[in-house]
Amino acid sequence: MSLQVLERPAAGEPEGALVLFHGRGADERDLYPLLDALDPERRLHGYTPRGPLALPPGGAHWYVVPRVGYPDPETFRVGYSAAADWLDALPFPSERIVVGGFSQGAVMTYALGLGRGRPRPAALIALSGFIPTVEGWEPDLEPPFPPIAIVHGEFDPVIPVEFARTARAVLEEADAQPLYRELPVGHTIDPSVLPELQQVVAAVHSV
Repeated sequence: MSLQVLERPAAGEPEGALVLFHGRGADERDLYPLLDALDPERRLHGYTPRGPLALPPGGAHWYVVPRVGYPDPETFRVGYSAAADWLDALPFPSERIVVGGFSQGAVMTYALGLGRGRPRPAALIALSGFIPTVEGWEPDLEPPFPPIAIVHGEFDPVIPVEFARTARAVLEEADAQPLYRELPVGHTIDPSVLPELQQVVAAVHSV
């Protein structure tokens, strides 16, 4: 299954790629401005893929949500497989690809970056998401880990902040050292965290 993708070229010869996955009901345009916000010098080739599923109430989706934290296995398999096949076909090695996302896109970020049998990316940025619990997928929690940033709104009414706290605990128990930021906002991206996230994205330059 091919994905519709927006691309933002690097300023010169790209040092790697920055991939951002949108949230539920959004599309490939939603996080496109975040490419420049996270990679202002345009060292990386930017990509924002569109989820393969068209579901009510509209927009694009990566999976069906029967309950927060627990994706529907059948549709998750579709979204995850499509994203993995597309990601693995990019003209960059995994260790030069920063993967990030918001909400459902953060779930895909965890799934693709930490899934058993998956190559490790250069860094992971999980904005307002959770590590999924879903049949057919399990995390690989063996170190070493790439840089991981977890950002969540303290007052998030869509995906409660407890999911971010759980993700941090799981990763810290596995000897990862995620950057963790809880901010006094809802289900959104607080611009105040962007300078720190730029440093996470810059991890690809040191590979």
